[in-house]
Amino acid sequence: MIPFNTPPFVGNELDYMKQAVESKKICGDGAFTKKCHSLLEQQTKCEKVLLTTSCSHALEMSSLLCNIQPGDEVIMPSYTFVSTANAFVLRGAVIVFVDIRPDTMNIDENLIEAAITPKTKAIVPVHYAGVGCEMDKITEIAKKYDLLVVEDAAQGVLAYYKGRALGSIGDLGCYSFHETKNYSMGEGGAVLVNNPDMYERSEIIREKGTNRSRFLRGQIDKYTWVDVGSSYLPSDMNAAYLYAQLEKADEINENRLASWQKYFDAFASLEAAGFAERPFIPAECSHNAHMFYLKVRDIAQRSELISYLKEQGVMAVFHYVPLHSAEAGLRFGRFHGEDKYTTKESERLMRLPMYYGLADNDIDYVVEKVKSFFGK
Repeated sequence: MIPFNTPPFVGNELDYMKQAVESKKICGDGAFTKKCHSLLEQQTKCEKVLLTTSCSHALEMSSLLCNIQPGDEVIMPSYTFVSTANAFVLRGAVIVFVDIRPDTMNIDENLIEAAITPKTKAIVPVHYAGVGCEMDKITEIAKKYDLLVVEDAAQGVLAYYKGRALGSIGDLGCYSFHETKNYSMGEGGAVLVNNPDMYERSEIIREKGTNRSRFLRGQIDKYTWVDVGSSYLPSDMNAAYLYAQLEKADEINENRLASWQKYFDAFASLEAAGFAERPFIPAECSHNAHMFYLKVRDIAQRSELISYLKEQGVMAVFHYVPLHSAEAGLRFGRFHGEDKYTTKESERLMRLPMYYGLADNDIDYVVEKVKSFFGK
């Protein structure tokens, strides 16, 4: 069986974890956590990056930093993971879903403004598959209506929009380092704080609502509880695992891009024949090959193809069920406007195996089996 995903492993992870253990400092904000912060800040050109225990927690921190209150409205696409919405629902927000673009599967930037009401507090663009949303238009709308922008860049680590790292453009950005992502620490994430007004409070929220970070820097003689917060710090052993991969980020990225391109080229004839659609990458975006997907005719054909590939030893999967159609989505949010593309396009999309170190002959085999399905 060719797996859908294999967590990345570059070779230094165990050695770095051993170093973390031997340092006698394996809790949060140890030496490797600080190294990850520094390297991520350098790679993204963001002034402040803080590791978290998950991207879900990075989003929850962002909701706190945006001071979301019960009844506030937050605009986002319905085609996303549940954590994107949960983070704001936990603060009492009403989620306002808008339709996606069928080409990138990202939020349709031209539908956002019509969804804004006096209760709107934030816009949450989701960079699907590591392909950037139209951030110029989104930030322009946010500025016009005095709204905050939180980028869900869970899939967008070291991908770019007009030369700017995804996650570094809005007020806040959120990364995932889950085992299915390009760079992994098992479970983990990061919050990118791009708004200077939020720098100090981000540290407080992440440290259980205390000013402990200032105490550790010698800025105060004792620390105390000063705000709401929680324990969002990952173990330094997890950070050590991640740091090994961030050191080789270019190598991982180039390997994944090569696999993605091999798929893309191989399926050109399938698209030309009208059997399936390949991913679309806008000219202003530099993606990170987080995933490779095909869009087939409809949900029935997708189910048939996934089953066929499984029989042939290939693990392929579908992706999100749109949140607005879920039980919780109906309770905590509403869809603004027409669902012209969200449901239809989500039912057509199928993800193929994609991971660091995916062998060329395995890609050839996957391509052969997909084509044989349509050849039937």
